Amino acid sequence: MPNIHKAADPDQIIQSVVERFPCRVLWSEGRPCLEYQQEEDVAVITEYVQTTYGVQLLEVFFTAVESLPEET
Repeated sequence: MPNIHKAADPDQIIQSVVERFPCRVLWSEGRPCLEYQQEEDVAVITEYVQTTYGVQLLEVFFTAVESLPEET
């Protein structure tokens, strides 16, 4: 259960997400944007951030976008 009396640092949340999930952070005008691999990934990441830190995903990240497929 998250500690509601002590807010986590957004940088700490971002680092935790990147270490645990197949995603990366892009920066747009100094704001973090989550780039995820599959739609299912963003659902799991959203649940993790909510459960662990008690905040919504878009309170930490400016936006979340799915990765473009690599060209072959």
